[in-house]
Amino acid sequence: MAQKKEVTGPKLPEKWQMIAWSKQDERFSRIPTEWILKSSPAPETTSYVDIPRKCGILSDLELKITEEYDATALAEAIRKRELKCVDVARAFCKRAAIAQQLTNCLTEILFTDALARAEQLDAHLASGKPPLGPLHGVPVSLKDTFQIKGYDASIGIAALCFKPATENSVLVDILLDAGAVLYCKTQIPQTLMALDSHNNVFGRTINPLNTRVTAGGSSGGEGALLAMRGSVLGVGTDVGGSIRIPSMCNGTYGIKPSWQRIPFAGQVDGNLPSISRLGIPASAGPMANSMRDIEFFFSAVAAHKPWTRDPDVVPTPWNALMCVGKRRKLRIGVVRRDGVMEPHPPILRLMDEVAAKMRTAGIEVVDMDITPLFSQCQSLANALFGVDGGNAMFDLLELTDEPLSPWLATRLRRKKALPLDKVRELQEKRNVLQKKFLKIWNDAHGNEIDAFICPVAPHPVPPIDRYNGVSYTSSFVLLDYPAGTVPVRRFTEDDTKGEIEGKVKGNWDKANRELWTKVDRNVYIGTQLAVQVVAPKLEERKLCEAMSAIDEAVRDEGKAPSARL
Repeated sequence: MAQKKEVTGPKLPEKWQMIAWSKQDERFSRIPTEWILKSSPAPETTSYVDIPRKCGILSDLELKITEEYDATALAEAIRKRELKCVDVARAFCKRAAIAQQLTNCLTEILFTDALARAEQLDAHLASGKPPLGPLHGVPVSLKDTFQIKGYDASIGIAALCFKPATENSVLVDILLDAGAVLYCKTQIPQTLMALDSHNNVFGRTINPLNTRVTAGGSSGGEGALLAMRGSVLGVGTDVGGSIRIPSMCNGTYGIKPSWQRIPFAGQVDGNLPSISRLGIPASAGPMANSMRDIEFFFSAVAAHKPWTRDPDVVPTPWNALMCVGKRRKLRIGVVRRDGVMEPHPPILRLMDEVAAKMRTAGIEVVDMDITPLFSQCQSLANALFGVDGGNAMFDLLELTDEPLSPWLATRLRRKKALPLDKVRELQEKRNVLQKKFLKIWNDAHGNEIDAFICPVAPHPVPPIDRYNGVSYTSSFVLLDYPAGTVPVRRFTEDDTKGEIEGKVKGNWDKANRELWTKVDRNVYIGTQLAVQVVAPKLEERKLCEAMSAIDEAVRDEGKAPSARL
C-alpha cells in the first residue's frame, strides 16, 4: 500500500512576529500622513543628515528651530516669548518623524500628546505665569527603558509589547515638572546587552552619518535621532558604554554619571527588581549636541531635588559644585591604553592631537600609564554583569518563542545564577580595585589630576555588528566614575595609514586588530572620532568643566556640524 503523502502549507508566523508586526503598524500610524517622505534615499546614499533639510516637509521656521538652536537657546527663546512652545514641539516632532523613516530610531511616538502639552505650556506663559521650570517647552527624547504613563516600555521584547506603563519613571516626572515636552522614545538592542541597536520587534537603527557603520548601543536610537537633529536633548542609560558608544558613533556629546547622580528608579530593563545591586548598577544620563546642554540637563534635574524622590540619589545641588578653573589651571591626564586591546593607529594619533591642543589651550597635561590597574577591569566587570545568569530575560523571550538576535545568538546563553558567596567575592575584588584606583588622581608630585582622557574604543566606528569589546567604557561603570564623550573630528583618508604594533594580547585584542587588518579601512572615512573624558566618582561638575575645556580646545573645521553650536 502506498504511503499517504503529508500535506504541508506555508509556515505560520511565530507569536513574536505577529506582535512585532502589530507594534510596527501602531508606530507608523502615529506619524501624520503629511509627514511621510515621498521617496526613499537612493541605495548608494550613505549619509542621511541632509535629507530633512531637502525633503520639503519642514518649513523655514522649523529648519531654523531644529538646526540653529540648542536646548539652552530654545529655553531662553521660549522664556522671552521669541518662540512658541507649540512651534518648537511641532518642529521636533516632524524632524523626529523624518529621522524615524530614514534610520528606524524610534519605538514610541507621543506626537499628539506632545503638541497638546506644548499648547498648555504656551497658555501658561500667556496668562502671565512664570515658566514651570528651566526646561519649559524644551522637547526631550527618552530611551525606551523609561516608563511614560500610557505608553509601552517594551525594550524591543515582544512579551512586553502592548502593556502600557501605569506610572512614570522618577526622572520622567522630574522632567515634566521642569517643563519639558516629551515626544518620543528611542531604539535599543534586544536585551540591552548588544552594541548595535537591533531587536526583533522594531528592527535595526541605522547610523545617519555613515549607513555602513553601526549607530551603537544600547542608546543607539538616541544617538541617531540627535545626529539627525530630530532631538535637541535626549536621555540614555549606560552600564557598559551605552551612552558613550552611541555618542561616539553619531558625533554627539553624552555623559554616564555616577549611578547615584540622576534618578534611575522606574526603568524597565528585563531584569528582576534590584538585581543590579548585586552586580553593577546602570546610570541614566544626558545626550546632546552641545556641552552646555549637557550641563543644562544636570542643573535642571538637580533644581528639582531628585534625592527627595529616589533614595539612591545623593543630595548635592548642582550650583554647590565649584569650578576648578576659578582656582587654578585644569590638570588633565592622558591615558592611551587599557592593556587589554591595543588602540588602532588613528586612535593613538587622535590622543596625541588632543593632548597637543589641550596644551596649546593652556591646560596642564599629564601623561598617565594606568594599564596595570586598567587591565584588571574588563574581566571583573563581565563577571558582575552576569550575576543572575540572564534568566529573567530568557524567561521573557520564551513567553513568545522569540529568538535571540543574530549578534547575541553566539554570545549569550542562559546560565545558573551565581551563588551568594561568589557574588560577595567579586564585589570584594571590585572594592579592592576601586581603592587602588584612588591613587591615580594625583601625579608623581602629588598634584591633583582633575580628569583624564582616553579612547572611547580602541578602534574607529566599526561596521554594523562588528563592535565587540567594551573594556574602555565598562571599566568606568565598574569603578563608578562619571565619564563622557567629546566629538573631535571626522576620520580622513590620512587616518587609514599605519599598522598596529606589538604582540596580540589575547582574544579581545585579536578581534580588535581584525577591525584594522581585515576591514576595508575606507569604510571609516567620514565617521566620527571622539575621546572619552573621565573624572573621579560623583564629580560630574568637574567632568563637565573638563569636557567643555577640551571641546573648546579641539574645535576646528574638521568637527561634525552637529557639534558646532
